[in-house]
Amino acid sequence: MVSNVSDKSYVDEEPLTERKTREEKKKVQKALLQSDVHSKSDKSPVTVADYGSQAIVSYVLEKELPTESFLLVAEEDSGDLRKENGQETVQRITELVNDTLVVEECYTAAALSTEDVLRAIDSGKSEGGSSGRHWVLDPIDGTKGFLRGDQYAIALALLDEGKVVLGVLACPNLPLTSFGANKQHSSESSNDKIGCLFFAKVGEGTYMQSLDGSSPIKVHISAIENPEEASFFESFEAAHSLHDLSSAIAKKLGVKAPPVRIDSQAKYGALSRGDGAIYLRFPHKGYREKIWDHAAGSIVVTEAGGVVTDAAGNPLDFSKGKYLDLDTGIIVTNQKLMPSLLKAVRESIQEKVSSL
Repeated sequence: MVSNVSDKSYVDEEPLTERKTREEKKKVQKALLQSDVHSKSDKSPVTVADYGSQAIVSYVLEKELPTESFLLVAEEDSGDLRKENGQETVQRITELVNDTLVVEECYTAAALSTEDVLRAIDSGKSEGGSSGRHWVLDPIDGTKGFLRGDQYAIALALLDEGKVVLGVLACPNLPLTSFGANKQHSSESSNDKIGCLFFAKVGEGTYMQSLDGSSPIKVHISAIENPEEASFFESFEAAHSLHDLSSAIAKKLGVKAPPVRIDSQAKYGALSRGDGAIYLRFPHKGYREKIWDHAAGSIVVTEAGGVVTDAAGNPLDFSKGKYLDLDTGIIVTNQKLMPSLLKAVRESIQEKVSSL
């Protein structure tokens, strides 16, 4: 079935869908109210932009792919919105969704009702798996970064028989130029042009373009072979990854540059164009990685020449449903650095276990 994904429609639809969603994000981020931010059952924040983004991507994909059996694995659902205290939020989301959709002439028909929007959000209830095609969406990856005005991403991928065959990352706050160890993580501190779109298709490489629609350029992961010259990315939030373990690994490798800490799969995008050489993610015990947090980013990096594995060196398996079964964490780098990185990871994890 992978060969069918090479049809032009699959290549073109993601950037189109992401551009529509980008307009929603800019508008909401500038006008976000405290009442627009809610807490989910796991204490993580969710905003009207998360819901609005999911509704738009779902709605547009179904419009653009009318002959396909549409299956979407996505982060949000309408459960809380359908409660009595969610009605005001639903109205706000519906207004923002309709405002965004009419930007495109092909979506100037009757406005979506609140039920239409809720139904679009709930289109993301697929469980994924190893059979058929499933779109995978994180409507705002890095919600805390979004709320701070820092890095976040809209991440969309396509699974075919459990394999990631296409991925798109829209990173509205990521500078077009290098975003490495000597750069600030906040978009407000940079005079560079802001906003990147990364897209990759299996066997065809990774491309980057600005969000204003300029011509895409092919990007490649860093070719650094000496760990001492490498820099690494990790999660901005200490609650999302074990910074002390990452530090121990970097010390073993001899990495001299300080870590670059940013939110979301923007790290995958930055890594794919050579801004750094390593990405380390070690969640706290008990946390289960979701496929929407890594599907798009992983193919963006691998098609740029990188390697994405768990801490034992196993490829990430997206065929098991909504969750990834991992050994300890996720590590990303180029092929030359991977052997020494894996060795440092194994030694550091063993030393951490022995000290407990």
